[in-house]
Amino acid sequence: MAAVTMRLPQVRGPLGASAPRGAEKHLVAPGDTITTDTGYMRGHGTYVEDDKLIASVAGVVERVNKLVCVRALKARYNGEVGDIVVGRITEVQQKRWKVETNSRLDSVLLLSSINLPGGELRRRSAEDELAMRDYLQEGDLISAEVQSIFSDGAVSLHTRSLKYGKLAQGVLVQVSPSLVKRQKTHFHDLPCGASVILGNNGFIWIYPTAEQKEEEAGGFTTNLEPVPLSDREVISRLRNCIVALVTHKMMLFDTSILYCYEASLPHQIKDILKPEVMEEIVLEARQRLLDLEG
Repeated sequence: MAAVTMRLPQVRGPLGASAPRGAEKHLVAPGDTITTDTGYMRGHGTYVEDDKLIASVAGVVERVNKLVCVRALKARYNGEVGDIVVGRITEVQQKRWKVETNSRLDSVLLLSSINLPGGELRRRSAEDELAMRDYLQEGDLISAEVQSIFSDGAVSLHTRSLKYGKLAQGVLVQVSPSLVKRQKTHFHDLPCGASVILGNNGFIWIYPTAEQKEEEAGGFTTNLEPVPLSDREVISRLRNCIVALVTHKMMLFDTSILYCYEASLPHQIKDILKPEVMEEIVLEARQRLLDLEG
């Protein structure tokens, strides 16, 4: 019979400041007055009433010159051109795939926006259309880049690079898109032996680091070899570390994940999800980040 861990309720102390020194955020709730100055332009998440700029969503106030907007703390993914996303194929249609990317509307991946197997460059024919299910089918996970935004807000994707394409063996973690930090690259090979794709849409893919890159695969052949136990343990630990960071509302990027992973090494993988252990390793990772910035 499996053992069950039970815990009595206890008072949890404050975690302390999560923002770097001198970088406290201006948080607002719906209905809060942001400013009474009439010289500001109204951005997303705000409205004007009685010459006051008022927040319409709960979030962080952001100012760019005279433009004031509120970035929601919890919202669906709003695509921007150039974003890296991880998505799941939900439907195969004529000359296109529908992709779930955590946004309001399904995203679209056109047949003309993928690399053909072998990297062949030519016009897509009727044969290619008939073979669409051989490339990607319902349930497949892919990594892609946002190519454009349609007028209704739907996202158009492309995989015209060998670093994008079908994802093979790994673990998917879904988090709020607001917790994924925007960086130059969202593909990271971590020194612990695993790699992560931090999708701007809040879908994070953790997988074993490949020994050699597949250059002629075209992004459609997947390695289904059994994953060694040591790699599975690293992936499981990374997954639990990401859950710990998300629970304490810390931004996700390669350094924060690596610091949290290193802080978790004295603990067993399953213990990372215990509240007191989670708090301990997140505090250690946060302190190392503050020391790095200070």
